[in-house]
Amino acid sequence: MEMEKENMFVKKVQTKKESFWEIFRFALIAVAIVIPIRIFIAQPFIVSGSSMVPTFQNGQYLIVDEISYRLGEVKRDDVVIFRYPKDTTKFFIKRIIGLPNETVKINGSNVTIINQEHPEGLQLDQPYVENKSSNEMEYDLGNDEYFVMGDNRTGSSDSRYWGPVPKKLLIGRAFLRLLPVNKIGIMPGDYKQVEPAQ
Repeated sequence: MEMEKENMFVKKVQTKKESFWEIFRFALIAVAIVIPIRIFIAQPFIVSGSSMVPTFQNGQYLIVDEISYRLGEVKRDDVVIFRYPKDTTKFFIKRIIGLPNETVKINGSNVTIINQEHPEGLQLDQPYVENKSSNEMEYDLGNDEYFVMGDNRTGSSDSRYWGPVPKKLLIGRAFLRLLPVNKIGIMPGDYKQVEPAQ
């Protein structure tokens, strides 16, 4: 009888040890999967402020696709998250307007892009802009420089005021909106320019 009790005790101790190691092993596997995804593929981002109204509202929860820009190219009109060039500890969300080696001309609410394909200039269609601005300026972009603007033109601190964003500061593009629930969607804010035929 005492032998049976001892065996039961040994089994209980072994079972507890096995349970601990199972949990520990599961945690290690989870960390090994989650951390690389969090660092290299996708990460959460909460919109702060009103610079992207009406496309994004303050407090909306996004998942940022980090891998596309490592493997592919940045496109005009992408909604992008990047490190603020004047203080790289801060993250901003804006829309890509100008690409490397282009000239961006702003005349009030009109934005014109001058590049090799459009030496006479391509005026951008901007249905996502609600509040128009009154800026007048021209900016020549260098290699790996991007001109970004908020959709809320009168309420956005962007390339008009502090210059272009170097490619190395781009984190990724807005891939998924999770909150609020009634606004859930893939590629929120996605828009593609329809360029005139050459």
